[in-house]
Amino acid sequence: MRIALTLAVVLASCLVAVFAGPSFEGAQGDFVLWQLRVPRVLAGILVGNTLGLVGAAFQALFQNDLATPSTVGTTAGATLGALVALVFGGMVGTSILPLATLFAFLGAALASLAVALVAVRGYARMGDVLLAGIAVTLASSALSQGVQSVADMRALFAATQWALGQLPQLGYGGIRFLAPIVVASTLLVLSQVRPLQVLSLGEELAHAQGVHVRRVRLIVLLGGALGVAGSVAWCGPIAFVGLIVPHIVRLTTGPELRTLLPLSGVVGAGFLVACDTLARVIWSERELPVGVLTATLGAPALFMLVLRRR
Repeated sequence: MRIALTLAVVLASCLVAVFAGPSFEGAQGDFVLWQLRVPRVLAGILVGNTLGLVGAAFQALFQNDLATPSTVGTTAGATLGALVALVFGGMVGTSILPLATLFAFLGAALASLAVALVAVRGYARMGDVLLAGIAVTLASSALSQGVQSVADMRALFAATQWALGQLPQLGYGGIRFLAPIVVASTLLVLSQVRPLQVLSLGEELAHAQGVHVRRVRLIVLLGGALGVAGSVAWCGPIAFVGLIVPHIVRLTTGPELRTLLPLSGVVGAGFLVACDTLARVIWSERELPVGVLTATLGAPALFMLVLRRR
């Protein structure tokens, strides 16, 4: 019953998001609806699903309630790549994607690959993988600060805007870029639900149960990093969705990953779409970046969850 109610609320939030805001008539109304609002909602669904699902998977994989989609350095690598493109390459790009998106995806992929190389080593434990992710994040952040220090005001402003995380879309180019990445990432992560459930109880028990630990963690890490890389490359870093959503879902479903993982994706999609709608209509004269609103709502929500657990 709770799962059905959750699905209904998520669907309602997506429908409300399509029609929220000023109404327009005629050709202008059709353009706003089909070229601006519908693509934006679809992007929110894809990105929110990825962040919620990967956040839940990483929390199970690392056995750490504070794990997020950015734990393995994917977000920091994407930020570094986007900054390099914006500072040294300007706003040019291919006919399909902006240069910042391409470089952000490349930076995220390289950062995730570095952590994956640690994960595949036989002697490496999940604590080692976590430390590798922290090291990649710190190194990427330091390099990002160095790039910002030599940027001019135009490039610095563009980088700041990108780093806030936004969902505006014009047409369906972003959807065509995100959809195959998100689908592949989702299938890879969900394919490891059963062994991941055993692995979340401890590596020794997983080995005793015949789970191929290195293969499971490599598939989950690479699958999750793929989706996060595409999402961050296109929309910028959006905070707290991958951290807070799995905790909210866990209160409803419990720790069973067979339910927790897919439902975290669904709730993540609805949560991000709802936040983006609120960011779009809360201030009539200007639109807030959705990353600002998710952080604003996510921080106190996480605090309340901690108090409730205590």
